[in-house]
Amino acid sequence: MIHKINLEKKNLHGSFNNKYRPIITVDSGDSIQLKTLDIQWGYSSSKQEERIIFESRENEEIPKHPIIGPIAIRGATPGMVLEVRVNELVPGWYGRNWAGGIPNWQNEKLGITNTEKLQVDWELDSITMAGKAEIGGQLFHVGLSPFLGLMGVAPAEPGLHSTTPPRYCGGNIDCKELVRGSSLYLPIAVEGALFSLGDGHALQGDGESSGTAIECPMDFVDITLTVRDDMQLNMPRANTPAGWITFGFNEDLNEAAAVALDEMVILMQQFYGIEKVQATALASVAVDLRVTQVVNGVKGVHALLPHGVIRK
Repeated sequence: MIHKINLEKKNLHGSFNNKYRPIITVDSGDSIQLKTLDIQWGYSSSKQEERIIFESRENEEIPKHPIIGPIAIRGATPGMVLEVRVNELVPGWYGRNWAGGIPNWQNEKLGITNTEKLQVDWELDSITMAGKAEIGGQLFHVGLSPFLGLMGVAPAEPGLHSTTPPRYCGGNIDCKELVRGSSLYLPIAVEGALFSLGDGHALQGDGESSGTAIECPMDFVDITLTVRDDMQLNMPRANTPAGWITFGFNEDLNEAAAVALDEMVILMQQFYGIEKVQATALASVAVDLRVTQVVNGVKGVHALLPHGVIRK
């Protein structure tokens, strides 16, 4: 079955909490179709339409990312895994990213904390999958590779949780490989899973260096939610067009890399029927460790095993 969710206040929130009421309950294998807001809680469908600003239904003191949900899935219980299949993503006509002007570690290292904050306004074309923006008096063009920065289920821990840092149950992962055709696997921590999504990105480099990608609304998102009882996970995992991916999140980049690598080695043991030290040796010649993002407080590293790189 396909369920359509409208852009309206009753379907929006800006934090995680396992006590939030689901906006809809679906069966495993059902698909969801929706639009998402831009990072500043706005949406415009075309150049001719004025941008409308939305609010969170939960009335957080400072709502973070505007996300849709939570969506409950019948039969989802802690210990199971939720597969989120990304069937289609169509970015809106505009996007923005920013650099400098605020005190964060990367701006301080680059010496741009005290500059005027730069906003770059991008015009996006979802037909040609191209974007353009004027920067420094010059026109720059990029190819688009849209993905959702935030997909996650509710954490088991009680209370309100910021959407900013990614967690064991997903959230603001900001992994640019999670494009159309990807499946993200999330450990389910609460009854019903309580899945939420948002934070459209039209294009992002590994690291998300300035703190933002091309942040955009999504005019069309189509996902399929499937409860898996044949998997056991402690951290998110993904199967993408680029390859299998495991994740690590930690304030220390070394620790994040260690978790991502350990998760990948475990996966390779399962794939190839080998011992851990043997899988580690194989990983060293075939697996890429990539810096997912360094800007969400909790840094992210993902390990990528490209499809077909190893043959038996």
